[in-house]
Amino acid sequence: MAFVGKVWKVLVGIKDGLVLIFMLLFFLMLFSILSASPNPGQVREGALFMDISGYVVEERAAIDPFAALLAGEAPPVEYQARDLVRALDEAAGDERIKAVVMDLSTFLGGGQVHMQEIGEAMDRVRMADKPVFTYAVAYGDDHMHLAAHASEVWADPLGGAVIAGPGGNNLYFAGLLDRLNINARIYRVGTFKAAVEPYSRSSMSDEARENIAALYGAMWEEYKANVKKARPALDIDRVTSDPVAWVEESQGDLAEAALAAGLVDKVGDYVEFGTRVAEVVGKDSWDDTPGSYAKSDLQPYLADTVPSQNGKAIGVITVAGEIVDGDAGPGTAGGTRIADLLNASLNEDFAALVVRVNSPGGSVLASEEIRRAIERYRAKDIPVAISFANVAASGGYWVATAGDRIFAQPETVTGSIGVFAVLPTFEDAGREIGVTADGFRTTPLSGQPDLIGGFTPEIDSILQASISDTYADFLARVSQARGKSPADVDTIAQGRVWDGGSARQLGLVDQFGGLDTALEWAAKEAGLEEGDEWHPQFLGEQVANYDSLIRQLLGSSSEQTGRNSDLFGMAAQQQDRTLARLAADAEMLAGTRGIQAYCLECPTDARPVRARSTASLIQVFQALLAK
Repeated sequence: MAFVGKVWKVLVGIKDGLVLIFMLLFFLMLFSILSASPNPGQVREGALFMDISGYVVEERAAIDPFAALLAGEAPPVEYQARDLVRALDEAAGDERIKAVVMDLSTFLGGGQVHMQEIGEAMDRVRMADKPVFTYAVAYGDDHMHLAAHASEVWADPLGGAVIAGPGGNNLYFAGLLDRLNINARIYRVGTFKAAVEPYSRSSMSDEARENIAALYGAMWEEYKANVKKARPALDIDRVTSDPVAWVEESQGDLAEAALAAGLVDKVGDYVEFGTRVAEVVGKDSWDDTPGSYAKSDLQPYLADTVPSQNGKAIGVITVAGEIVDGDAGPGTAGGTRIADLLNASLNEDFAALVVRVNSPGGSVLASEEIRRAIERYRAKDIPVAISFANVAASGGYWVATAGDRIFAQPETVTGSIGVFAVLPTFEDAGREIGVTADGFRTTPLSGQPDLIGGFTPEIDSILQASISDTYADFLARVSQARGKSPADVDTIAQGRVWDGGSARQLGLVDQFGGLDTALEWAAKEAGLEEGDEWHPQFLGEQVANYDSLIRQLLGSSSEQTGRNSDLFGMAAQQQDRTLARLAADAEMLAGTRGIQAYCLECPTDARPVRARSTASLIQVFQALLAK
């Protein structure tokens, strides 16, 4: 009995210990959840502090908690451009806010339209006689696009600033596919439809080079004009025409070179920067560490300045990222998910609908699914405005044909009216290892398409005919929407990509303007008079979630790789983008996809293009190693 009593005491002790552990974990989790939620009560007099430690995007993607746990870190932080613009506009008229401070040390980039929209909001803060300060170790193109609008631009003495301009290399796999004896069967319509070239060529075609040179040339001129207008002292020609001579004039000191060329105003460490800000906004009464100053963080400030919901609602649906079949997103434009959101809100008595597009396209079927859902609004005589952000091309433009009026910016990338499909076959690879195919067919299509035995001429012809018919459908939709003949559309289509200014001249876009301009037009078309109250209602907008908690527990990859990164660190960040691009290209070849209306030259945001699965990339590498 004595032994049983001792065992019982041990079991009770274990039970009490487990209860204590679970209670501690529960209260720790509760504290983490509460602390992760933005608290409007944290807003106080001083500076609005915006630590943009990740990417600026059109629509924020939710964190996959399981993927984050497996990776041991959360993906880079994403900031919706409209949230940053709203915070800046609120700060301009908020008596509590004396200045705006933007820490760009871990900023990873954003699209050109988004950068200009945020920059213009920074200008509005300065027009309210409130200074805007930026700080970073190293400034790149997107950093400088924002910093050009600041009152004072600070760089770390060990950092600097460089402007590279748009452009770069694509990856081409024709040589690899030849080595692996893989036949990439390509079906396309469009002389300039370059999305298939990585699988058929080892270099860029003359047609693609002509198109991309015109596109990037126009975007570069817009960038220089916008930056020069915002910051006249910046000698951008000196920085970009002969960058080696420019840097050598300062004996390789990039910070001093940036200062000499007017890219930055001050060179100093973060403590010196904070001391300067404190002169304007006051010292932090809660924190006496060197360089501290009174400030309110971005997320609590957004929670404290919730927009009015008075008056009629104008629905806003976001089509952001690659357009794919199914329920993917947000951050990826799942056709079924977006169509379901539109269909479910069809009877919500919206005064109008605005479709915000920031997509290089993708699945034709998903694009058509979204287009049909938008058409149901027009069938009810509800005005529909289409607002383009950084890019609205291929499938993104297919979706836009359902609108009444299209708004874009000069920097918007659009067009790419063309379609394609890529199917790999392995008859040559099979023969090399002794695998052949033979059998009996009752018709020319029996057993087709055959990925091992190869395609018959009949299936090849049918697949190409299907692509040609889809292209004709694309032309017809654009023709009807833009009031042009299919032949006229064809002359500006053929997969060619246009900047927003050219697209407006060609009649693919109606008017320059951002989301606010599209909303104002929609309100007017809905019969709302000047002075009537209305507000945008974003369909499918995420409610408070556990993203902040996951980041608290795991940390963010942008914070780990980008914090205090100099120019070498910024260059190393390209590795992630290259690997992501490689995975996406491999999936385009080996993944399960239908006919695509996709634009290769059209990045939606600065964040890396994400393949839905890396399995196809692994398979390609395995095949290569097997050789």
